[in-house]
Amino acid sequence: VQLQASGGGLVQTGDSLRLSCAASERIIGRYTVGWFRQAPGKERELVVGIRWSGSTYYADSVKGRFTISKDNAKNTVHLQMNSLKPEDTAVYYCAATQRHVILSQLRSETEYENWGQGTLVTVSS
Repeated sequence: VQLQASGGGLVQTGDSLRLSCAASERIIGRYTVGWFRQAPGKERELVVGIRWSGSTYYADSVKGRFTISKDNAKNTVHLQMNSLKPEDTAVYYCAATQRHVILSQLRSETEYENWGQGTLVTVSS
């Protein structure tokens, strides 16, 4: 599957952005999809994941601010980001795997065989 991420931009603290990950085929219910981010000088980390079964995972740093959703008709997974902070500044990537990963595997980028290009999110203070 091919993935295309979009929606990044430059915003101010407290603003919102919605990222989109468009897939070339149906992924809802078939793939586990993760949104990762990589800040300058830091390792890439999982921010939000939605498993093939529909269960979700949110990193503690984004709980209550970020929401993952899916558009079955458009084979797209969205990441709604509210109350953005400067520490959310990073390149955001969407990734997908057909493996039925368990929670402990969800955060490992090596479990994902399909990656979209990154989209840059910059939050100014």
